[in-house]
Amino acid sequence: MTTFCVTTLGCKVNQYESEAIITALRSAGWTLAMGVNPVDVHIINTCTVTGKASMQSRQAIRQAARRHPGSSVIVTGCYAQTAAHEIRKITGIQAVVGTGDKHRIPAMLLSAAGLAPGGAQGAGEARKFKGFGDAGITVTGIRTRPLLKIQDGCDAFCTYCIVPYARGRSRSMSPESVVAHVQRLEAAGHHEVVLTGIHIGLYGRDLAAPLDLAALVRHLLDATGIARIRLSSIEPGEISAALVEMAATSGRLCPHFHIPLQSGDHGILRRMHRPYSPKDFQALVLAIRDRMPDAAIGVDTLIGFPGESPEAFEHTRALIEALPVTYLHVFPFSPRPGTPAADFPDPVAAGELKRRCGIMRTLGQAKKAAFFCRFTGRRLTPLIESRRDPATGLLKGVSANYIPVLLAGPDHLQNRLVTARIDGLQGKNAVRGTVVHPEPSAP
Repeated sequence: MTTFCVTTLGCKVNQYESEAIITALRSAGWTLAMGVNPVDVHIINTCTVTGKASMQSRQAIRQAARRHPGSSVIVTGCYAQTAAHEIRKITGIQAVVGTGDKHRIPAMLLSAAGLAPGGAQGAGEARKFKGFGDAGITVTGIRTRPLLKIQDGCDAFCTYCIVPYARGRSRSMSPESVVAHVQRLEAAGHHEVVLTGIHIGLYGRDLAAPLDLAALVRHLLDATGIARIRLSSIEPGEISAALVEMAATSGRLCPHFHIPLQSGDHGILRRMHRPYSPKDFQALVLAIRDRMPDAAIGVDTLIGFPGESPEAFEHTRALIEALPVTYLHVFPFSPRPGTPAADFPDPVAAGELKRRCGIMRTLGQAKKAAFFCRFTGRRLTPLIESRRDPATGLLKGVSANYIPVLLAGPDHLQNRLVTARIDGLQGKNAVRGTVVHPEPSAP
């Protein structure tokens, strides 16, 4: 019996890819070890989106080598792609596998040859990567709302971002494969799938028969019966009128858009190499909310970019305050070596950066509370997750418009869509509800 564990850092795409590795190895009879006991193989799926993420990846690698002496420690992911030479210096590492070969890790481990020790497989120039790299495994894992990676890579080359150098150019899963994966998830009893990628708004442009994300979603709505399709983060210029209309009318594409703004200042957006203006972003958010008053609109902000003056920060704060957004993800700028912005002048002092992030997080919390309170006394249809909320012991569900709902009820409601009356706020990040259908007592 071969035992293994996987440590994952970073984004939803990394999470999906780790789950694919786990699924493949368990299907081959390997045993996933959940504790801290020694294992035969320890895979670390790294992140390098910021300098801090790279540091955390190095720490995870060293901890794995110390915790599992004699084990095969395999390092993969974006940090492995961009810093293979650094990783090979760490004692106890068997192999480094870049993002180009990450999907092949199970096949390499299961082959007679195994993984070649010492080298850096698949860690060549990311811009030369070809093809989507789908291992053909439908990942269900333990998620009630499973992820499905439909796209990889990025063509944007924002000045603060290392991702195009770590993941290569945009590459898409074929629409036939996407449909097949969703059909298998539906057959396995799932009611929602989350379509994810590095830059999903570019989906389909690289295919032999090009199509766009809206065409893919329409195809999924026609070819599958899964109750909900949710989109992960999508760039402002890539949310088409067709996508908005499907979210408003289909009853199955979730009315939830997560949109990276980064800055509300025109000059900072130019320095970031972001291809839109604050007015463009404002018009998009207002158009979504006008068509769907109850839609969730999440926003990413990157605070403290070099040259962000007090006036530039105020432009961001004021724009967010004026817009009907639902929640914020607030990221402090962290210079990433290898990107143009790492050498930009006029950095924001650490204390001031912390202050600005605090202001934005407070604003985001107020926006979230106001949105949640709008639904008090109304009914929502959360999908109940397979695990209870650890703090309260209540059932936990997520509505189509991305509101976490906590409910009293029996376990047989897990992985079911229920109708709930919303009773009010439950802490800072959820609402409390009462199940009204199906009857909680009915098995």
